[in-house]
Amino acid sequence: MGEAYSEDLRQRILRAVDKGLAVRQVAGLFEVSTSFIYKALIRRRTTGETGARARGGRVAKKLVGHHEALLERVRLDPDITLSELQKWLLKTFGVSSSIGGLWNTFNKLGLSFKKKRAMPPNRRGLM
Repeated sequence: MGEAYSEDLRQRILRAVDKGLAVRQVAGLFEVSTSFIYKALIRRRTTGETGARARGGRVAKKLVGHHEALLERVRLDPDITLSELQKWLLKTFGVSSSIGGLWNTFNKLGLSFKKKRAMPPNRRGLM
């Protein structure tokens, strides 16, 4: 996924093109792709917008009423996987969700599913 450019940079790029500089020249000058510039120009022409679009995952609407239950389930079993949560949701509430939908929901709720790496056995005294 590409990076989001600042509003100031976007405005300077569009002004340079508006002043008659070639898109390739502007791309080199500001170190952005020509594709980015063309998309920004098309977006401005069709919608009037110049700012960055909203990015990132969204919370699945069908999970909104189940946030507390999901958080409680994870609190009770911190090592539960998203796949197990998916099955639990379907069995308990009859709600189906993709793994991505669950991931985005937990991400927006500020909960991480990164597992802690197992510590290697203590090697003291083995030599």
